[in-house]
Amino acid sequence: MKSVEPVFAKLPTLYGDFRIFVFSEDGKDHAALVIGDVSGKDVLCRVHSECVTGEVFGSLKCDCREQLQSALLRIGKEGRGVLVYLRQEGRGIGLRKKIEAYRVQDECGLDTVDANTAIGEEVDTRDFAVGARILKRLGVKSVRLLTNNPAKVSGLEKNGIKVDVALPTAIKPGVHNARYLRTKKTKLGHGYI
Repeated sequence: MKSVEPVFAKLPTLYGDFRIFVFSEDGKDHAALVIGDVSGKDVLCRVHSECVTGEVFGSLKCDCREQLQSALLRIGKEGRGVLVYLRQEGRGIGLRKKIEAYRVQDECGLDTVDANTAIGEEVDTRDFAVGARILKRLGVKSVRLLTNNPAKVSGLEKNGIKVDVALPTAIKPGVHNARYLRTKKTKLGHGYI
């Protein structure tokens, strides 16, 4: 795999003054928002997969926007950390397939896991090795990972990033996402509600 140098710039945000790095991997541009010196160990970190419906359009079907904002707030407050933003919409199936799965949920009453399989997709195809490679290129050795997802922990660790601790990010369930959060807990092992 050809390594392309990242581009970076200052990025003042509501959560602090970050630097944004863009890494091109596998035909996609992934981002890392960095505050402070993140080389070394014990770096506060979130590895976050994109969610256009939640983060851009404000969908209430998931907790992605709240997870993203909570992580940026915590990292910004700490003054040292990194948020890796991976272009892996819909747990890796892409926006079109994600919306197909939404339609199946609406029409058939399926949960998020069963809807993916009903349309012939895997439940989760995300690749956290990409996140690990980005963290390594930033000089990160170990992280305090903001996550409820055990697959992120194992995905980073098997790719050379030590997870010192997984820090849960509790999001209060709402009317539209309570079933989604329960499904992630019972079927995917996420540490939720």
